[in-house]
Amino acid sequence: MIEQRLSEQRGLGDHGWLNSRHTFSFANYWDPKQVGFSDLLVINDDRVAKGRGFGAHPHSNMEIISYVLEGALEHKDSMGTGSVIVPGDVQLMSAGSGVTHSEYNHSSTEGVHFLQIWVVPSEKNTPPGYQQVSVSESDKRGNLRLIASPEGVNNALRIRQDINIYAGLFTGDEQQTFTLDEERYAYIHVVRGNIIINGVQFKSGDGARVRDEKALTFANGEDAEVLLFDLRPIEVNQPSR
Repeated sequence: MIEQRLSEQRGLGDHGWLNSRHTFSFANYWDPKQVGFSDLLVINDDRVAKGRGFGAHPHSNMEIISYVLEGALEHKDSMGTGSVIVPGDVQLMSAGSGVTHSEYNHSSTEGVHFLQIWVVPSEKNTPPGYQQVSVSESDKRGNLRLIASPEGVNNALRIRQDINIYAGLFTGDEQQTFTLDEERYAYIHVVRGNIIINGVQFKSGDGARVRDEKALTFANGEDAEVLLFDLRPIEVNQPSR
């Protein structure tokens, strides 16, 4: 079953310098039906104005992925890490027992557009860590390329949870069928463009919870970029607020 959620159904946070669309409940956006899926807790689609950003702030016990689409994102943290992340780069900060970091638009003339993704770790209070990889367009073209996994194989990020994350680019006749373990869930997020998945039309910002599907076929893309999350088959508790 593919349970689609359209882009316009997402939450909105508009702060002038920051425009953010929230796939799941986050900050001032609260929907008890949208509190993550399995271990996937946050997908924020963030656009940050030139020269602006998030000042130093703490995190703990969360796997935080930044996936840059346009522009450049500057990162600094209390582990002594400093980097500038550009399209093609994927960053993973394991907050563990606690870390402070800042994220700024590296440019004073152009905006930056990126996804921030939070995954609940399998263990708490582990030592914090930082990883970054660059994935070429050719690796993702017409293919779902592994970008994060528990083992970190094939130059993927090593994430502290039983989750596999894939990124792919599809246009024209490029297509791929991804076989799903019958005992697993999946989540689809269309980063940009348009694509048909198992006969369902998706556009930029659309997502879907996937249960009880044997395979997912990605086809008929129009400059499409997609993320696929292969997840443990657990349901998220829906706490009151």
